[in-house]
Amino acid sequence: MSKYLKSKTTGRIFFILLILVGIISAIYPAQTADAGDANFDSGDIAWMLTATALVMLMTPGLSFFYGGMVKSKNILSTMLQSFVALGVVSIIWFAVGFSLCFGDSIGGIIGNPLSFAFFNNVGIQAHPAIATGLPFILFAAFQLKFAIITPALITGSFAERIRFWSYVIFMCLFTLVIYCPIAHWVWHPDGFLFKMGVLDFAGGAVIHLSAGVAALVGAIVLGRRETHLNNESQTPSNIPYILLGTGLLWFGWFGFNAGSSLGANEVAILALLNTNMASAAAMICWILLDVISNKKPNVVGACIGAVVGLATVTPAAGYIDPGSSILFGIIGCICSYYVVHWKNKSTIDDTLDVFPCHGVGGIVGMILTGVFAKEIGLIHGETSLLITQFVAVLVIGVYSYAMTYLILKLTQQISPLRVSLEDEILGLDISQHGETVMGEMEYVENRMSRANSRPIKTPQTVVE
Repeated sequence: MSKYLKSKTTGRIFFILLILVGIISAIYPAQTADAGDANFDSGDIAWMLTATALVMLMTPGLSFFYGGMVKSKNILSTMLQSFVALGVVSIIWFAVGFSLCFGDSIGGIIGNPLSFAFFNNVGIQAHPAIATGLPFILFAAFQLKFAIITPALITGSFAERIRFWSYVIFMCLFTLVIYCPIAHWVWHPDGFLFKMGVLDFAGGAVIHLSAGVAALVGAIVLGRRETHLNNESQTPSNIPYILLGTGLLWFGWFGFNAGSSLGANEVAILALLNTNMASAAAMICWILLDVISNKKPNVVGACIGAVVGLATVTPAAGYIDPGSSILFGIIGCICSYYVVHWKNKSTIDDTLDVFPCHGVGGIVGMILTGVFAKEIGLIHGETSLLITQFVAVLVIGVYSYAMTYLILKLTQQISPLRVSLEDEILGLDISQHGETVMGEMEYVENRMSRANSRPIKTPQTVVE
């Protein structure tokens, strides 16, 4: 008898948990005061509603971006891994996630899980310390979209080989054990990194660094794909999807960064312009690096460069001048470009270069914030912020690395992380979901390939 939970059993457990959350939500005596005498600015509210919707759009955008890069037999599975985060993380956030991030601080490490459990005390009123100028429930909704996209970013590293239910388990654990504590450290007024003076305007460390490092661990732990072992090229299956995904990400990122001003103000304007300029500079830089490397300028490279620029400027978007944002894009692009080339020569199978793009982008952006932040950066003669940023990168990077490994090891004990070799060859769309975007003839050919396959090497996983 297998030691692992069967898919049907796992589905039943999640179904029961969902029902329990629904019942508790209906009967829990949540205390939600009205706005009282609060005099909210309607412009701020309108902008933050818009920004929340823009950030939500980034997750479908990411799904198109990733979906276009994988083989056609894995498009649906890869896209669903992003889409399903919209559902799973939303429920976690409502039940306990928001409370762990922004609840009453326990030693600057984590929020009290009971402070805002099931959105208790999360209403139209403002919070006196966390969101003074907005309805608290709007702030909670905005922050939810950040929590959703973070585990979705990681999926690109182990695309084409992870089991669906194992990924869902991992996503739940990552949100609770990694994302929520890090968000509390950096963004809660009593978080220990916040008190140290760490600057992370919209998630360069909380989102991109944590997800990038987790992606690196995931790629190592799950092991190499059969195609990677056989040195087969990773050819995108649908480049128009990549273009569409990049456009949606770039568009949504204006809400991601400019919305982090928490109001319709001059900081939002600055962050929006910085976001655009960094992405534009990085896109052009990536194309030029390809040309210098004796390659043709290509669509995929342009799209990757644009996303790298967006990730790099995220921690500094509201703290720097527009001229600096161009340098952010260029430096972030150069670093990511050469880390991608290093990774391609290694045995690490980070399928869609999540660590080189998001992890490296987050690291570079955090450090450059310590250099270029207005009035307190290194270029203004101050060194303390740069040191603080380095400490934050180190602490968050080490924590994300160690905890991701433990979470993957725990997930492996519950449900096998990898699909079987024959299911990998067949494709995850069919093996995990029973669906396909391929034509019938291509499907039949894949079935024949599955039956006749005699792999040269067997993919291994570090976790036993």
